[in-house]
Amino acid sequence: MNKKQFLKAISFILIALFLLIHLTYCVRTNGDVKDRFVGFYAEKKNTVDAVVIGSSPVYPVFATPKIYGDMGITMYPLSSNMQRPVATKYLVEEALKTQSPELFIFEMRMWTAEDENLLGNMAHTREVTDNMKYSVNRIKTINAMVEDPSERLTYYFDIFKYHSNWKTLALWSQLRTFFYSYPDDLKGYVAETDVGPCTVSEFASLTDKEPMPAEQEEYLRDLLKYLKEKNLNALFVITPYTVKEDEQKKINYMSDIVESYGYNFLDMNQHIDEIGLVFEEDFRDFGTHTNVVGAEKVTDYFEQYLKDNYVDKLGILTRDHRNDHYKSWDEAYKLYCDNIDNWKSTVQYNLDNEIYYDLEGED
Repeated sequence: MNKKQFLKAISFILIALFLLIHLTYCVRTNGDVKDRFVGFYAEKKNTVDAVVIGSSPVYPVFATPKIYGDMGITMYPLSSNMQRPVATKYLVEEALKTQSPELFIFEMRMWTAEDENLLGNMAHTREVTDNMKYSVNRIKTINAMVEDPSERLTYYFDIFKYHSNWKTLALWSQLRTFFYSYPDDLKGYVAETDVGPCTVSEFASLTDKEPMPAEQEEYLRDLLKYLKEKNLNALFVITPYTVKEDEQKKINYMSDIVESYGYNFLDMNQHIDEIGLVFEEDFRDFGTHTNVVGAEKVTDYFEQYLKDNYVDKLGILTRDHRNDHYKSWDEAYKLYCDNIDNWKSTVQYNLDNEIYYDLEGED
């Protein structure tokens, strides 16, 4: 093989690899998680002020377009369903590739569960790994989340998992993800209009402590050390829900750990009256995720918390980007404002007619 033939062969391999990677992006299963990650990659470099990492409670509770419209703060969720704590540090590293957030926010519900109880559906692991761009950090994430090396091949090369989705290439919603970068209209927020009445948990007021699962404590301490080494600001939160007795005890335990490292821990279940939540009306699915009415209340409270504890006290998150011509964020806020009354009307209709969320219809 002469030099010219060698260069042609190398060029062919590189082109084939490029097409393979980007077609894999296109055939990955679509949905709001994919849209959220693709949307994050579409954000212009160093324009996101705060990143929220955590499980499914995150994206329906923090109305990120509203936060921007009210405060000029750009906040984006890197959240997925049943997101395992082991993924957290790697998602921070992923965010830092393109953004320099002034604050990382971590939703901590999943940290009360033993990891072995989160492995029943590996689709939730894939919601993290298969929604990351190909990179060394993605490989590290897979190695951390998939214990058995013999099972990692279809995670490294997820085309093996999704090759049967090739027909979806005809969909613009899939084809537009060729570069895995396409703006999310509502900046990761998902407006939920279902209703599932519930009552305030009797266990939220507990002050007793119970150790969190050992593996999660190890991940937490490793994350805290990493944040300190990187000199990153962080806030750890529990968003409102019908907490169980053992969960509240573990939350109290992890709160002590977080605060011992000098970070704030906000358990919103301790501030239900201030938030103004009505559990019989403001939840989508009987106490786990908020609907748009609950989200608006939580977001209002959280905005004030950020102002008091970070904007005024620490002097961070002070840049008001509403004056910076952030077009996509302006559009997201307009879309939110154009729809919020209709969304809330749907919630009220469901309440008035006792049309409640169907748990049996869940995946």
